[in-house]
Amino acid sequence: MKNDQPNSTRQERSFWRSDAQAGFLATIPMTLFLLAIQRTLPTGQQYALPPELFTRELAHRIPLSFHLKKQHLVLTSLVSHFGYGTAVGALYHPLEKRMALPAPVKGTLFGLLVWLVSYLGLAPLIGFAESGQTETTRRNLMMVAAHVVWGSSLGVIAKAFAGKEKAE
Repeated sequence: MKNDQPNSTRQERSFWRSDAQAGFLATIPMTLFLLAIQRTLPTGQQYALPPELFTRELAHRIPLSFHLKKQHLVLTSLVSHFGYGTAVGALYHPLEKRMALPAPVKGTLFGLLVWLVSYLGLAPLIGFAESGQTETTRRNLMMVAAHVVWGSSLGVIAKAFAGKEKAE
């Protein structure tokens, strides 16, 4: 069967898919970084990471919290964290293709943009207690650094995927 779609449309769809996959994969080193760096914070700041705090708060808002055991909360948090990384990763290509910078730098800038929009924009707008305005400097720095890890990983992985697609 002949595909009547223009090559550029198929290529665009392919970039969305591969950037979403890159976002998912980039969430792995970010998560490992967060788990490691969380232990270096002062004892009073070693409480749950933002994905778990967001999930817990959302569960309270939609009366699910009494059903969620700690292991379910952690699993749901992990799934939502990877889901968010995947979804936001899919948005990378339209911005990435407009910048003439090395892939890790493009990804880092995108990761910082994601932190800015998520923690200083969306979280306060939605009314989540966990946001950049309510956290300590060290917790904010931890999250900024984690988004640098995610973004630079995203940039490198997305570039590798793009090179693979061009070769095919």
